[in-house]
Amino acid sequence: MKHYDYLIVGAGLYGAVFAREALDAGKRCLVIERRAHTGGNVYCEEVNGIPVHRYGAHIFHTRQKFIWDYVRRYADFHPFVNSPLANYKGEIYNLPFNMNTFRQMWGVTKPGEARAIIAGQRKVVHGKPRNLEEQAISLVGTDIYEKLVKGYTEKQWGRDCASLPAFIIKRLPVRFTYDNNYFSDPYQGIPDGGYNALIGRLLSGAEVLLQTDYNTDRAYFDALADKTVYTGTLDSFYDYRFGALEYRSLRFETRALPGTDNYQGVAVMNFTDREIPYTRVIEHKHFMERFVPGTVITEEYPEAWSVGKEPYYPVNDDKNQLLYLKYAELAVKEPRTIFGGRLAEYCYYDMDKVIESALLRTKHEFAR
Repeated sequence: MKHYDYLIVGAGLYGAVFAREALDAGKRCLVIERRAHTGGNVYCEEVNGIPVHRYGAHIFHTRQKFIWDYVRRYADFHPFVNSPLANYKGEIYNLPFNMNTFRQMWGVTKPGEARAIIAGQRKVVHGKPRNLEEQAISLVGTDIYEKLVKGYTEKQWGRDCASLPAFIIKRLPVRFTYDNNYFSDPYQGIPDGGYNALIGRLLSGAEVLLQTDYNTDRAYFDALADKTVYTGTLDSFYDYRFGALEYRSLRFETRALPGTDNYQGVAVMNFTDREIPYTRVIEHKHFMERFVPGTVITEEYPEAWSVGKEPYYPVNDDKNQLLYLKYAELAVKEPRTIFGGRLAEYCYYDMDKVIESALLRTKHEFAR
């Protein structure tokens, strides 16, 4: 095989953006991907005329205009505002937590009334919140915590809320306005037809090998290029020398419903009681307003993770962060390997942050 400037391990967002910037700088790139498709977790597949988000709902949102302008260079975006609903034993509530939620929960109509109820309920927390349960109650009170936070979160993480760190839920959006827009970012949307066109244009000009696992013969693959860009899990790069970093995994069950044109009336419905095993149901046609007969839904089941399963959510507790830092100390000493993306950095990134991280790295890399 010919020699390349960069071997890029992983054809997700980080790898695709890095490849695009490298190619535009006149570099030769080989991208290898262990899956049978590019795009990582933003990959979409068309089912009965409906773009299906194969690995869960991906709604692009950002506060940064330069990121928004960047992605729109490579794809047209369909405007989409995420306004999910929560289903607690058949009771429906608006998300994120806002005046519509408070009216549905308590019958109040004024922000002062909602604030007073929450202030009264949060008194059960004394001092600084020590865990996720106390953090959630301090933000939204006991009623909303019990119905809309506790069951969903414990399904997602496989642990009791009182044993989870408080920081996991510090970003919980709470508003005292009638605003069902889940993200407060000014730029929001989904690429027309799904993310595949965006990824394809980012990778245009790169050589791509699918179903190719870098870890099967690293020495061989590294010899193909001057530098390696690695977007896989950091602990696997070092053969789990200090032990495995922990994640939560997911299982997706997707069903086409040819006899149903509208299954739940919204793109994302969260199921917040413990008795229902999935955390949410996605109805994909609502992302793009595809007026085609039938519909496609995906149920999302959180699962325990073990080596060999897909890692989705890093367990960023103190134990795992200390373990990650041990691996990170090794990574900074690698002279010819660049580590980037949510897996290599053991961080839950929104899509815009992945793109920003890749652009910052390439700006540094190609400015030399």
